[in-house]
Amino acid sequence: MNRDNISALLTGIAVVSLIAGFAIYFNSPELNKSSSAQKSAGDFLSSVSVDSATGKISKTQYTVDESQFRKAPEFAGISGYINTNPIKLADLKGKVVLVDFWTYSCINCIRTLPYLEDWNAKYADKGLVIVGVHTPEFEFEKNIDNVKAGVKKFGIKYPVLQDNDKGTWDAYANSYWPRKYVIDSEGFIRYDHIGEGGYAETEKIIQTLLAERAVQQGIRGFNFNSTTITNSSNIQNVDFSKVNSPELYFGYQFARAPLGSPQGFIQGQVVNYSIPSSDLQPNVVYLQGLWKNNPDNLELAGDSGRIVLVYSAKSVNLVAGGTGNAQFQKMGSSLVLNATQTQLVALI
Repeated sequence: MNRDNISALLTGIAVVSLIAGFAIYFNSPELNKSSSAQKSAGDFLSSVSVDSATGKISKTQYTVDESQFRKAPEFAGISGYINTNPIKLADLKGKVVLVDFWTYSCINCIRTLPYLEDWNAKYADKGLVIVGVHTPEFEFEKNIDNVKAGVKKFGIKYPVLQDNDKGTWDAYANSYWPRKYVIDSEGFIRYDHIGEGGYAETEKIIQTLLAERAVQQGIRGFNFNSTTITNSSNIQNVDFSKVNSPELYFGYQFARAPLGSPQGFIQGQVVNYSIPSSDLQPNVVYLQGLWKNNPDNLELAGDSGRIVLVYSAKSVNLVAGGTGNAQFQKMGSSLVLNATQTQLVALI
């Protein structure tokens, strides 16, 4: 199967990326799981503070109540390394570390990357190390060449670790993409955030922990007087109140809703699907042609096929792959895909 990345424009509205597998990611509130696990900043910021006007560090004392925080687990079960030689978390002691769980085909993860790249540029020379832990959701994301292509596409410069067997994911007891853990220079998790958003708060945590580190290590002349919090208005954000299309998955193992086509999912079988001539329902996937039902994907088994979706969102993000061709049309609020030799993993 062709693993090349291809980009197409949906009538000037939605950008669609073709990769191995298939997924459509809506700007969906369901994927923006803001964290209820995170603590408020006042709960754990130390007595080292950064003056927002001058950038200078104020110190009263440096103490961390270790009973209040969990020691960050070591990276485990890593099968590949990108932008770095093999590393352990222990190698980074003395640094402030941001661990980001993500996948290259997750639109919610993708929308956080500009912030991560900005923080890496601003704070790497001040003691911050960002480590992306790429834990696949789908089989095609386990191919490290696909991940390398994604890292290159998004311009990621910080280390990325391939966590195919979820060793590090399980060590952190994580259940979400994306999720960010900020670890202090002593190795304690001081903050975590689930989903998109919280960027200004996260950056303030980074600044405070870097200031703590400077005090602890006796670094003189350390301040943020030329560093400002990233303005989120300069980076594309999503108004989730206007999104009415949920996650939609191909593959009977992951499906959260039945297909709109009357034939439905039939495990392990090649099915000749049809699309009703009228009364198409919103947020339901309709198929036409021969498609093989696999656990985590639908694979085109005939010479050509078609999918139709009526959706409500500003944009549709598609991850797909194959050796054939795909043509997209936007018809009102509907997306129509005509494809040959294509594998479909998910509509999200």
